[in-house]
Amino acid sequence: MKKRLIWTVAAALYILFIYSNSLKTADLSSADSGHVLEALKNMFLSAGIESRWLTDHLIRKAGHFSEYTLLGMILYQCVKSYEFGMERRLFIHGAAGFLIPFIDETIQLFVAGRSGQISDVWLDCSGVAAGTVIAALLFFVYAKEWSKV
Repeated sequence: MKKRLIWTVAAALYILFIYSNSLKTADLSSADSGHVLEALKNMFLSAGIESRWLTDHLIRKAGHFSEYTLLGMILYQCVKSYEFGMERRLFIHGAAGFLIPFIDETIQLFVAGRSGQISDVWLDCSGVAAGTVIAALLFFVYAKEWSKV
């Protein structure tokens, strides 16, 4: 019961974080991406690695994917904490994994300088799927290790 509450609150707070990013104007969002781009370019430069290939577009798309990969991991744990049957868990996880990115991109339609992109919905859904696979693999490896004890 305690795990369920923790994972449900974690999922709700993380979804709010995602939506708060979508509520940022284009200027603020670009500034955030620019800071990440600059930090990564400086990191590559200090390691002696050429980074002309690293662009703002790539940073933004990687941000989408990684943000939603973490969501997929959190959703996996959240839905798993409820004692639903497998079919119902898959439905809830799949529906949330689509609806959250869909709503996220819809929010952006109403923010100055932003636009909702169907390609970003697909990218976000791919991130959720990747996070789900990672969480499931970690869970099964962890469960296997505990069964040896």
